[in-house]
Amino acid sequence: MYKTSEVIVIISLCFMYYTNNLGKGWDYYMERTLVIIKPEAVKKKLVGKIVSIYEENRLDIIHAHRILATQDVLEKHYEELKGKSFFHEVLDYMSDSEVVVLILEGENVVNIVREINGATNPKDAKPGTIRYMYGTDVQANAVHGSSSPEIANKEIEIWKDLIRYDEPVFVS
Repeated sequence: MYKTSEVIVIISLCFMYYTNNLGKGWDYYMERTLVIIKPEAVKKKLVGKIVSIYEENRLDIIHAHRILATQDVLEKHYEELKGKSFFHEVLDYMSDSEVVVLILEGENVVNIVREINGATNPKDAKPGTIRYMYGTDVQANAVHGSSSPEIANKEIEIWKDLIRYDEPVFVS
């Protein structure tokens, strides 16, 4: 027979097993992030190459939408840049032509995407990263990736109507 302390340990381990998404039931949630393939990368027909890099790194693309971004969405997305001298330049660039918005899912996906994307300035990016291979300058750096899980959730909320994204509903 088990002692009370052993039962508590067993129950705790079962709970940890479930909450680490291995049970995939009730409140299953995997981290998500927002990626924007920027206008110059779309114009250069790099979308397939960029998407394949994320997929080769075992990230799930749960939503993809090619769209011309609206001023309203861009103003909300780049809200932290309001008041900076280049704010309107960023909005003009991002609304110049179509972008591809991706929602990626996976364990630690925000940090993985940030590694795959590379430094914001392509000149500082490591070889093999998307920005090193396809970026030309700080603005035309091929991709945007969320900086944290909290920011990812905020950005997904900002873009979801424009990209026609509905949160998946899990039924247990």
